[in-house]
Amino acid sequence: MENAARPVDDLRKIRIGKLEKIKRLGVNPYPSGVPDKIPVEKARDSIINTEVNVAGRAVSFRSHGKISFVDLKDESGQIQLAFKQDVLTRKLWDLLALLDIGDFLWVTGTLFNTKAGELTILVSEYELLTKSIRPIPSAKYGLKDEEERYRQRYVDLFLNEDLKETFRRKALFWSTVRRFLVDRGFLEVETPVLEVTAGGADANPFVTHHNALNIDLYLRISMGELWQKRLMVAGFEKTFEIGRQFRNEGISKEHLQDYTQMEFYWAYADYEDSMRLVEEMYKKIAEEVYGTLKFNIGNREVDLSKKWERLDYSTILRRKFKINVATETEASLRKLLKELDMPTLDVIGKGRMLDLLWKQARKEVTGPAFLVGHPVEVSPLAKRMEGRLGFVERYQVIIAGSELGNGYSELNDPIDQRKRFEEQQKMREKGDKEAQMYDFDFVRALEYGMPPVTGFGVSERLFAFLEGKPVREAVLFPLLRPEEKNAGY
Repeated sequence: MENAARPVDDLRKIRIGKLEKIKRLGVNPYPSGVPDKIPVEKARDSIINTEVNVAGRAVSFRSHGKISFVDLKDESGQIQLAFKQDVLTRKLWDLLALLDIGDFLWVTGTLFNTKAGELTILVSEYELLTKSIRPIPSAKYGLKDEEERYRQRYVDLFLNEDLKETFRRKALFWSTVRRFLVDRGFLEVETPVLEVTAGGADANPFVTHHNALNIDLYLRISMGELWQKRLMVAGFEKTFEIGRQFRNEGISKEHLQDYTQMEFYWAYADYEDSMRLVEEMYKKIAEEVYGTLKFNIGNREVDLSKKWERLDYSTILRRKFKINVATETEASLRKLLKELDMPTLDVIGKGRMLDLLWKQARKEVTGPAFLVGHPVEVSPLAKRMEGRLGFVERYQVIIAGSELGNGYSELNDPIDQRKRFEEQQKMREKGDKEAQMYDFDFVRALEYGMPPVTGFGVSERLFAFLEGKPVREAVLFPLLRPEEKNAGY
């Protein structure tokens, strides 16, 4: 076997040399077919002296003269293999000397226990399924740099079983959300990823070009919010979508540029109904995925089983910054932000400034809580409150100082919606790239009539928070700058 202390380039050259020898033996190092096999875990549960067939990656080699031991690992588990010279053909014994850690093998043999009591397969026949050229780092020493771990995520996942479990939980997270909604009569739908008008959120979209139509398009910034509301106009009453959306904004522990989001829309219901459903859904996720309602998130103890608070947007900002949300002007807010040493050069409009202040204030909220009483300036798609001028029926889920869900009673007044789009358009013309675009067709749809509707959206940030990890760590393949060169070539 090779010396792991050698540089990677040297080890690659040695393995490429072995590859040529394997071919000269008449062995195909990359066959397409795989004989019948069972998972390693099932083989381990079989009776001693039973013949079993398994396949997986070799993760260790130990040679002792006329017998060699190999640990073989598949997704289900790991098992020891014993290769004896007097059992194998000459060709297979010679091939064994050309194998390395990282190679994929299929083996057949008989189960027995060694004198040390370790369950082992005495191999009678085997096939090389894949010859690995690049050595896998050891779990103890390899891939300690964060960017290297993200760039070579396939190695990171192979070495780190706990990381694999993270993504098994993530799959369960989304399947729980899907099952929860389907069980309550929601229909899963698919809406366009490419849009002529990016709508449904305050965000800067990515732009692409459609060659056949010769037009620029936007990658969606919401999970089909305006499309799903069109479906409410069409007569559907409960819809949801789980998919990828894209926002051309900064990278942080809580933000990604492309990520998974769920949004549902529910006719003949309002934001109070939505809050009750969302609280039930979050508790269901916690119980199904983690078996608990209590979490430690950023050194904060969060208990989802306790009564969820109702926090008022204006009250929090008044207590924190001594301002009146209803009467503050853009000029007074800009002055306050400057005093707080918060940059406002690219910030346009009262709503954006209030949002900056709120993002500071929310850090003090452990939750779980519903933030309500948002001013209309920060909610261009939400229905106005009756009896509270200038405010809307919106809520946000606040957990561990962050927003982990957003919902509202949807605005279905086409005249009001048109005016709000016009205000957003003015902000865009002043340079606010995140202001919402004027969607003429959506206003037209509302003119046909949309029933009372409540909507809600939550992204995979919730999963990352429940895991207690930065959101990039909870993504299989985080986006990175391209490498300057192809290492090792």
